[in-house]
Amino acid sequence: MVGRTQEQAILRQAIESKSPELIAIYGRRRVGKTYLIRQFYNDLIVFEFSGLHDSNLGEHMREFARKLHVDAHELPPKIPASWFEAFHLLKKHIGKLNRTRKKVVFLDEVPWMATNRSRFLSAFESFWNGWASAQKDLVVVICGSASSWMIKKILNNTGGLYNRTTRHIHLHPFTLAECELFLEKQKTSLTRYQITQIYMVMGGIPHYLKEIRKGESAAQAIDRIYFSKTGLLNQEFENIYDALFSNSERHKEIVKALALKPRGLQRDDLLKRTRMSSGGGFTTVLKELMNSGFISEYVPFGKKARDAVFKLTDNFSLFHQKYMVDRRGRKVNWNAIAQSSTWQSWSGLAFENICMFHIEEIKYSLNISGIHSSAHFWHHPGNDEIEGSQVDLLIDRADEVINLCEIKFSGQPYTITKSYAQKLRRRIGSFQHLTKTRKALFLTMIVSQGLTSNKYSLEMVQNVIELDDLFTRIKQ
Repeated sequence: MVGRTQEQAILRQAIESKSPELIAIYGRRRVGKTYLIRQFYNDLIVFEFSGLHDSNLGEHMREFARKLHVDAHELPPKIPASWFEAFHLLKKHIGKLNRTRKKVVFLDEVPWMATNRSRFLSAFESFWNGWASAQKDLVVVICGSASSWMIKKILNNTGGLYNRTTRHIHLHPFTLAECELFLEKQKTSLTRYQITQIYMVMGGIPHYLKEIRKGESAAQAIDRIYFSKTGLLNQEFENIYDALFSNSERHKEIVKALALKPRGLQRDDLLKRTRMSSGGGFTTVLKELMNSGFISEYVPFGKKARDAVFKLTDNFSLFHQKYMVDRRGRKVNWNAIAQSSTWQSWSGLAFENICMFHIEEIKYSLNISGIHSSAHFWHHPGNDEIEGSQVDLLIDRADEVINLCEIKFSGQPYTITKSYAQKLRRRIGSFQHLTKTRKALFLTMIVSQGLTSNKYSLEMVQNVIELDDLFTRIKQ
C-alpha cells in the first residue's frame, strides 16, 4: 500500500487492542477510504455493507439481507423490516463465528444509510451500546464521504454515541511524494515536473491517478481522462457534489464563485457574489465544503478571524471550473490549453495551492520542523502612499524570523531580473512598514525548475525551495 503510514498505524493499534474498537473514517469521495480498509483488514472483515446513494429504507434492507446471506454462507435471512432488526441479524451472524482473531465489521458510506425516518443512528447506537461494545474481539469501522455528517453525527454526537468512537481517521489526498510512489507502482515513467502538472488538475486523488497508463505522457493522460467523451473526469464535477451533499446547488454556487477569485473571498463578498442570505444555512454549506476538503479558510497575516478569506483549494474543482465549463461546443484539448497564456498564470496559482498543501515539506526543507510556526498570506490593496502588494505565502516563526515566500512555476529555471528585484525590494519594504514587524525577513524562492544564480539572487535570496523538496518523504 502506498503511503497512509499514520492511518495504517491507527488501524493496527485497533487490531492489537484488547478492547472493542469503534473507528470512524471520513474524507472526500475517491480519496481511498474503502481501499484502505479492505486492503489493511482484508480477511479479518466478517461483514461489509455499503450505503446506497439516493435509496430508501426498503432498498437498504433488501441489500443488507443479500449481503448477510453472502457473508454468512447460509440460507437467505428474512428481509429485516428496520435497522434495529438488521443489526439484530448482524449480531446473530457475528455471534456464530468461531474465530480467534479480531473480527471486523465494515459499514461504508454510512450517511447514505441514515435516510429520513430510517432511524439508522438510533439502531446503530443500540447495536453498539447494547452488545458490540462488550465484545473485546470486535472492531467496527464506520466510513463516510460526507465529512460534515460524520463529524456532526458520529464524532460530535451528543446522544447515545457521545464519546463512543475509540479512534478516527481523516483521510487526506496523497502528497506529491505519495503520488510519485503510486505512479511508480503503475510502471509510469513521469518526471516530477509532469507529476506536478497532473497534481494541479487532479489533486492527489488515487481514484483519478489510477487512470494514468503506462507509456503515457502527462499531456496524453490529462487529454484522455478529462477531454475525451468517455474520460473518467468528463462528468465528475456534477457527480461528486451531487453524491456528497443534499441540495448541492448551493455548494456548487460557492465553488463557482471562488473559482472566479483564486485569491479568495471574505464571507460578505462571497454572500454578495452567490446572492445567498447570511445565516445558519450558509454557514453550514461553508463548513460542509471545508470539512470535505474542497475549500479552505485562511486568516491573513496580522488580521483577525473575522477577516478570514475562503479559497477554493480542491485542484480538480479549480481546473474544472477554469477549463471544462462553458466550452460552447468547441473542441478543446490539453495541448491547446497548456500553450495558452491563461494556463501560464493559472498554473502559478495552482502551484501556490500545492505549496500550501505541502507546508510541512517546505518547513522540513528549511530545517524548521521543530520550530513553532504558522503559515499565512498577506495582501495590501495599496493607497496614496504605498502601491498594492501581496506575499503568496509567509511562514511566521517563533525564532524571530518570517520567511517571505515567492512561488514561481515554470518549465525553465527562474531568473530574477533587475526590474523584478526592484519589485521584490519594494514588496519587502512595504511588508515591513505596514506590519511593523521586528522579525528578520528571509526571502524564500519556491521554484519548480530551479533558480538562476546571478547577482540579484545571491544578494536577496536566503533560501531556495525546489520541486524535489516538495517530494520529500517525511517520516511520520
